[in-house]
Amino acid sequence: MIKYLVVGSGLFGSVFANEAAKRGNSVKVIEKRSHIGGNIYTHEIEGIQVHEYGAHIFHTSSKEIWDYINKFAIFNNYINSPIANYKGEIYNLPFNMNTFNKLWGVITPREAKNKIESQKESFVIDGNPKNLEEQAISLIGPDVYEKLVKGYTEKQWGKSAKDLPSFIIRRLPVRFTYNNNYFNDPYQGIPIGGYTQIIERLLDNDLIQVETNNDFFDNKEKYLKSDYKIIFTGMIDQFFDYKLGELEYRSLKFNTEVLNQDNYQGNAVVNYTDSETPFTRIIEHKHFEFGKSNKGKTVITHEYPAKWNRGDEPYYPINNKSNKELYSKYVKVAREECPNVVFGGRLGQYRYYNMDQTIMAAFQVVKREFGE
Repeated sequence: MIKYLVVGSGLFGSVFANEAAKRGNSVKVIEKRSHIGGNIYTHEIEGIQVHEYGAHIFHTSSKEIWDYINKFAIFNNYINSPIANYKGEIYNLPFNMNTFNKLWGVITPREAKNKIESQKESFVIDGNPKNLEEQAISLIGPDVYEKLVKGYTEKQWGKSAKDLPSFIIRRLPVRFTYNNNYFNDPYQGIPIGGYTQIIERLLDNDLIQVETNNDFFDNKEKYLKSDYKIIFTGMIDQFFDYKLGELEYRSLKFNTEVLNQDNYQGNAVVNYTDSETPFTRIIEHKHFEFGKSNKGKTVITHEYPAKWNRGDEPYYPINNKSNKELYSKYVKVAREECPNVVFGGRLGQYRYYNMDQTIMAAFQVVKREFGE
């Protein structure tokens, strides 16, 4: 007899299903897409593991999480070192001494700090920063802001930086070293052979049934009337038919193509930070696995931010004050009306999770559910 119905076969749902089955519970996982894996789904094209829904680099500061994920795949030692292309000028990210040397010709950390401070001092605001633009310039000055923050951020959010709240950029990663590693986490890498194998192994249990091409909302009332405990990883506002209003999201569009060449851009991720270029970045997937591919082939993906409308894939919750308040109302409704439903993951909990955070959140539900 099935005890748990898990809606969504992404990382959150698959981790929960695995842990529930390990404890002797029968689980049914349903997935509206034609494949498992959610947004971390990868598949092979021309000998290259392609990240179908954008670049995913696993990184964490938790040895427990790192040891856990390494049970399901062997990870390489890929270090995320994106670069920025501003109208043909190339800069290192995150902002570091290589960036500052290219911008101003400074060589030492003291010179870079003095330059940033002098730029910040020349920018006068009345009181606390009132928007993202004021917040960013008050942190890193106008040069870095204009070339590396403004255009990219406005494309990502679909609004002028002057109309975005300051809290979106509470801090900016500024490093006074010549180190291009984007993350500070001690554990970082990409699974050799892609992410889909991780989900396959998480769901490889005789107590777990998996059905793809099965949309929860096609049989919602039947599922709610069943005896299943439901783990729902979709949009919490959609679950309640948007009856309190729509939460806001940003969507993405991907244009992936195979090129008849060995190396297109020399890096896995290149951000385009000017406002004129319509896409935010180009991903060249083979560089995640250090050039592995069929001879003379590479696969690139242009990533375009997009306004979210019903029916589109939601990728980024917009966690401003009004959306947080609306989400809290949905949480209250969920507790009152659906005590047998657990909402989890980025969409169910309406927050931006990295992959390690998603696993941690799933573990928290497991502990609550099984009293551990």
